[in-house]
Formats: sequence, C-alpha cells, structure tokens
Amino acid sequence: MRRLMLLRHAKSDWPDGVEDHERPLAERGRRMSPLMGRFMVEKGLLPDLAMVSTARRAMETWKLVHAALGQDIVHKDEPRIYEARAQAILDTVKQTPDRIHALLLVGHNPGLQDLALQLIGKGREPDLSRLQRKYPTAGLVVIDFDVKHWREISGGLGRLERFDTPNSIGHR
Repeated sequence: MRRLMLLRHAKSDWPDGVEDHERPLAERGRRMSPLMGRFMVEKGLLPDLAMVSTARRAMETWKLVHAALGQDIVHKDEPRIYEARAQAILDTVKQTPDRIHALLLVGHNPGLQDLALQLIGKGREPDLSRLQRKYPTAGLVVIDFDVKHWREISGGLGRLERFDTPNSIGHR
C-alpha cells in the first residue's frame, strides 16, 4: 500500500512588491500550521518523506508542521510542484523511491485539488463532496493506493481516507 498526503500551504500574506514565490505566511497561517501538524500526529498521519514546494509560504508551512510532528521527517525541497498542474505533480510522485510508503506533498492549488480529484476513485462521499467544492489553505487530503510501486498510481485508483481542514478539526 502507498499513502499520498497532500497538504495545501497555510494562509499566506500578500505584501506589496513581493513576488508570488516569496510570499510569506499570514498570521493565521502561522497559527494553523502547527495545529495541523499536531492533528497529523494524533491521527497517525506521519510521512516517510515530505516533498515541499520551494515557495516561501509552503516552506514556512512545512517548517511549522514539521516542528509540531516532533519527529525527524526527511524532506526534499521540490521546485517542480510550485504552481504545477496535476499531471506534473503526479509525474513527480511517480518518481518516489519504493522504500517510501507514506509521502507528503506541501504545495498549492489548483494543482493539489485537481490531482486529488483525478486520483480518487472511491471514498467517503461527504469528504469527497467538500473537496470538490473547496480545498482551503492548510487542508490535508489523505489518499491510499493498493499498489506496490509509486509508478503504478493513476487516475481513479485512490481511496480518499480523509479530508481535514482547520475548520473541520475545530479551529478557525
């Protein structure tokens, strides 16, 4: 089995004169990131590897989530997932070494939402319906695949295990 976790970066700021790639987290994003990290620990959602977009807001999200995980998780700065389309993100996922069973991507919309919807073939209808409507910042999608190799992942093979957001876990 392979588990793919997709974490959209937390709420970012829009300072004047700052390029998109360099946008920092907003105060709300700095609060929600550790909350999502602690939630991941509580639910046993620990990755073997985290691939993180090189955008500042994604890297700051990961830093705060990682600190809350309380474990040394290997991470890789991954420029290919910055503002990437679903297929480009999937191509990156398929290159993941087979020794990794649980992969976390920290990235952006619309790529993450499009990828999730493309990969999910079944899952809890309420979670799927919420995901189809909106993938908020700091939202976490967990998709399981009954495959031996990452390269075997394709559209419709995934099972949506959960879709959690700061609001759905009781934080605003």
